[in-house]
Amino acid sequence: MMASSWRAQSSEQRGAYTTVAQAETPGAELTAHGKELEIGSRPDQDLESAVYVGSKPTPEDFLFLPRVADNLPYGAFLVAIVELCERFAYYGLAGPFQNYMANSYHDANGLPGALGLSQSRATALSNFFQFWCYVTPILGAVVADQFLGRYLTIKYFSIIYMAGIAVLFATSLPWSIERGAAFPGLLAAMVIIGLGTGGIKSNVSPLIAEQVRSTSAFVETRKDGKQVIVDPEITVQRVYMIYYMCINVGSVSAIATTLLELHVGFWSAYLLPLIMFCIGYAVLVRGKDRYIIKPPQGGVIGSCFRALWIAARNGFDIEKARPSARRKRSHTISWDDSFIDELKTALMACKVFLFFPIYWVAYSQMMNNFVSQGMYIDIGPLFQG
Repeated sequence: MMASSWRAQSSEQRGAYTTVAQAETPGAELTAHGKELEIGSRPDQDLESAVYVGSKPTPEDFLFLPRVADNLPYGAFLVAIVELCERFAYYGLAGPFQNYMANSYHDANGLPGALGLSQSRATALSNFFQFWCYVTPILGAVVADQFLGRYLTIKYFSIIYMAGIAVLFATSLPWSIERGAAFPGLLAAMVIIGLGTGGIKSNVSPLIAEQVRSTSAFVETRKDGKQVIVDPEITVQRVYMIYYMCINVGSVSAIATTLLELHVGFWSAYLLPLIMFCIGYAVLVRGKDRYIIKPPQGGVIGSCFRALWIAARNGFDIEKARPSARRKRSHTISWDDSFIDELKTALMACKVFLFFPIYWVAYSQMMNNFVSQGMYIDIGPLFQG
């Protein structure tokens, strides 16, 4: 028979929840539908998240009751919209890059272009841009973990991102192309945009997960009398399903910008991502009060690099970075021997990344060489009767 421990609780407690500081300080004030359970001083309200208590599922409940997602917080939708706008801008401006770089302005064959760098050099620059965009998230993660927190990192790096798109737009105007400003403007925009996307890419994904308020499963009775288990794991899955749906919707922007490139000009193809990103930034700033925001809580990246530096100076022997092996040294270190064991495990796991360049060199062809190839394909006979 279904366990009924949860029935002993009153209906008022069944949906009760408490708010606790995300910093997980021992002194926190818990509030359960107007009931104050004081355990210390009240934390900053910006750091509060809901944790449901009571109605804890029994083993029998997990066997017989369906597991469902909790109501998705409004802040999660806002973060997803911000990511949609950022991906719209990224794929929208990257789509016309190959033609913009490879073909000449007023090309003799009627191809859209601006710089005339040739296909090979355009492909090299395109690959550099993608490489740079995947390196800078390391910097973005360090800034968020050590200094600003995720929200402020996204906010400030978004300003950098918008500045990069603005440079690209301004230097893609016909007046700028004719006066030779397009190439230096492109290089500057690639560096600035790559730096901006690094601060966003590394922090949006964890920020949206932090918007999930419930941290443990609880039994809920719906209006129709049906009982379900509200599972935070299912809630997180639902949140990320919406998150990646927004990424895929944003990537469709390449269709719009390539059409603008062909029929209007490159300046319009880069203006559209700039407008869309400004909309995303406005959503990010206006929705601040809706987010669950954690303060910077530190990270291990700095310690990892320091341990690797010690190993490199000692013949790449990671064992030399153990505190037990450096007791007689004057330099202080902030980790223990178990940290070095975990670092060794991580380094072993990183071997899988050796195969990633092979994949990405092939995958990136869709953004450069395949674009150039498509410009010269004659598909007319395919549509002739």
